[in-house]
Amino acid sequence: MEKFAIIVAGGAGVRMGGSIPKQFQLLKGKPVLWYSVKAFTEAFPDIQIIIVIPAIYQARSEAIINEFPKRNIKTTTGGDTRFDSVKNGLNCIGDKGIVFIHDAVRCLVTPKLIYQCYESAIEKGNAIPAVAATDTIRIETTGGNKQIDRNSVRIIQTPQTFYCKDIKAAFTQEDDPYFTDEASVIERKGVKINLIDGDAGNIKITRPVDLLIAEKILDERR
Repeated sequence: MEKFAIIVAGGAGVRMGGSIPKQFQLLKGKPVLWYSVKAFTEAFPDIQIIIVIPAIYQARSEAIINEFPKRNIKTTTGGDTRFDSVKNGLNCIGDKGIVFIHDAVRCLVTPKLIYQCYESAIEKGNAIPAVAATDTIRIETTGGNKQIDRNSVRIIQTPQTFYCKDIKAAFTQEDDPYFTDEASVIERKGVKINLIDGDAGNIKITRPVDLLIAEKILDERR
């Protein structure tokens, strides 16, 4: 079965600070994006990878691609929103096969998790990695706020994995502020979401401290 990975690297990373977006900041001497690409090439040698990137950073992304010779990797331009960026990536693939949609800044994703997403998506139609909440959770209400049972809360990760035809069909609908990930898009079409166990180490690089945490995780893995 054909396999595709759409690595979404279109964000500006304003919370991260610095002169370049977080996907290009260095983690142990390599750009954050490099690690995400590497994980997918290690998971499946035949995978086709599409990096969704702002046009002005094309040269930076090409330099990363050149470190993976003979692999099927290309780029497309990001949109104004995540929905638009993912849609641009989906326009680069056909209707057959499985597609992983992954945040470039979840650079510690493992080939093991990628493979587990693939196997579960084949069986159940989609696979959304998630981890249990460990903090106390409160939600805002009209009258103030209230605590909810954290045992029923799941923190969603990527790669979110789907049959190509299903997720492409879901992205024919109009964007909505509610669509914060691809699962929310396809769920609007009546598709049941299949959660699988994520990985606590699969963190999202959002703030400078996350790079320090990522370095520690990489050291422990080695």
